[in-house]
Amino acid sequence: MFRADVWVVLDDVQFNARDYQHRARLAAPGDPESQRWLTLPVHRPRGRDSRIDELTLADPHGTHRTVSRLVRQYYGRCTHWGGTAGIVDEVLTALALNERLAVVAEVSVRAMLVRLGWRGAVVRSSDLPSRDGRSERLADLTAAVGAGTYLCGRGGAKYLSEHPFLERGLRVRYPPPPPLSHERGLRTASALWAFAERGAEGVRDALAVECVPAR
Repeated sequence: MFRADVWVVLDDVQFNARDYQHRARLAAPGDPESQRWLTLPVHRPRGRDSRIDELTLADPHGTHRTVSRLVRQYYGRCTHWGGTAGIVDEVLTALALNERLAVVAEVSVRAMLVRLGWRGAVVRSSDLPSRDGRSERLADLTAAVGAGTYLCGRGGAKYLSEHPFLERGLRVRYPPPPPLSHERGLRTASALWAFAERGAEGVRDALAVECVPAR
């Protein structure tokens, strides 16, 4: 994301309860491999066919209490809790004011991006035209925002086909994961660990990526 000029929030695809779309792993400060799930219970109006942007929180008040308690329990004594608490407060405010999972998830990422100095643009896939196929959809979204290159993570590379991109004259790049992800246990942990342990400046240094204005 830090190498990108545009972040397209993929909010109009089918919800996957086994993924990270409504949950995250909290890693213990002293032992990042010691992790537990923090899950937001959700209501799926159309069952398994529900899209991410259709989901609502099943218990907003209970979720608010759980998020506040667990995150403080894990990171409240960390050196950089003061700055991290601001991120958490923005998420708690979103939980209090909005019952849509997609909104809360976007707020959480935006709060971190702002503190890292990222100046890119954020758009939602539900506001853009695209086809249904996995790679076709991503190629269409890349073109819709006026980009010439799609940046693909390691996970997406397993199923991505470059053909729809080449048809549109688009490039696909596979940048390596950030250095932090190579540390013990951090491939699966919430980014809150890094903010609480190292602070926003420390995270920027660890990512070793210069944040530039969107092009």
